Amino acid sequence: MVPSELMRKLVDLLESRQIRYFIVGSMATITFGDPRFTNDIDVVVALPAGEIDAFCGAFSPPEYYCSRDAAVQAVKQRFQFNVIHSQSGLKIDVIIPEDSDFNRSQFARCVRVVAADAKEAWFASPEDVIIKKMEYYKEGQSEKHVRDIVGVLRVVAEKLDRAYITLWAERLQLTDIWRDIQERAAKS
Repeated sequence: MVPSELMRKLVDLLESRQIRYFIVGSMATITFGDPRFTNDIDVVVALPAGEIDAFCGAFSPPEYYCSRDAAVQAVKQRFQFNVIHSQSGLKIDVIIPEDSDFNRSQFARCVRVVAADAKEAWFASPEDVIIKKMEYYKEGQSEKHVRDIVGVLRVVAEKLDRAYITLWAERLQLTDIWRDIQERAAKS
């Protein structure tokens, strides 16, 4: 199995069950920015408790590892759980969003995109991808997040709503990171 096949299975499941979602993380930065290898899919899912069994049932053993208990806890605590394809090691990080202004904004702004395998899916907007990557950078200082952001800035620069990014950078205390990244992007 390759990442695009796993994403197709995930998207088909969520859309057939009418569960709201959007793709984030590396898959989103690859879609909007520079290509790079990734073996995981990060997805924000508004997973209702009543849909946990159907979700986990679609990713059943032995082909997949998906802990129903972890999914139940993630939904209750607004956290995340994983689905792992046993043979390939590919992973889906299922992120259950907290109820926050930013998360509501992300859902309102997500965009329908044709992914590399010609499958349409909901993705976080490029602006929201940048904001989340800045949060990840703030937490762990990993340069891969900066490279991903610069790639998105380079590819979709003219189309970005920079005022939106600046607003959320201020609200989420990311202003210094946003300023630094824009400087780096201008030099690249």
